[in-house]
Amino acid sequence: MNSATYALRDSATMLRRNLRHMVRYPSQTLMLTALPLLFLLLFVYVFGGSMGARPPGTAAEGRLGYLTFITPGILVMAVASVSISTAVSVAADMTGGIIDRFRTMAIARVSVLTGHVLGAMIQTALALATVIGVAFLLGLRTSASPAQWAGLAGLLALLSFAVTWFAVALGLASPNPETASNWPMIFIMLPFVGSGFVPVESLPTGLRWFAGHQPFTPAMDALRGLLAGSPEGEDVLLAIGWCGAIGLSGHLWARRLYRTRAAD
Repeated sequence: MNSATYALRDSATMLRRNLRHMVRYPSQTLMLTALPLLFLLLFVYVFGGSMGARPPGTAAEGRLGYLTFITPGILVMAVASVSISTAVSVAADMTGGIIDRFRTMAIARVSVLTGHVLGAMIQTALALATVIGVAFLLGLRTSASPAQWAGLAGLLALLSFAVTWFAVALGLASPNPETASNWPMIFIMLPFVGSGFVPVESLPTGLRWFAGHQPFTPAMDALRGLLAGSPEGEDVLLAIGWCGAIGLSGHLWARRLYRTRAAD
């Protein structure tokens, strides 16, 4: 077998390792999924009656209209929530001694990080499916065609891939798992200062500028357009561009940190 085949085989082994951790500790996956669901229920039933009077781009007013408006923000929060677990898991590997053991084995170095990324994406997919299912149970309305649903799934997968690689880098940069659990919290906060829960136009001037130029706003706007059946091409392109920038920077940073720390 050539080096690429070995890397794929070892990455599959590391993926199985991470999936076994998920099965062994199901409470972690449940907690990661519970956070965005809690925000979904909170905003729909506590704030939806008053804030749902003017959600743009929705066919209904009130709570149902607001549910349609905030669902993209909740989906982004679900992606961000899993990134916390990813950063903690990577930091635990780096500080728990398992990496030293891996170094004594004939495995592809890239497989350790790849296994974390693939495992996190599967975990994210479960969380996203749960959030979308609950949103439909609450009355989510969508005009998306099958092709637009495919585009929505692809954009969420791309966002998950990008955020996960950056979370891996944050975990590698952290001195311990406790610190690693704090840094990705910025990803959860960004939907609040973007178009996740209120229109950007309703924000104060300075905050409006930040909300309009931060990476999650075009992603949420693109998801909202896909759910409504009328996506804006500019939002989709901006979202893809931001995902590429975040994923590439996270991947390069993670590789450099892993190479440095694994050699210590």
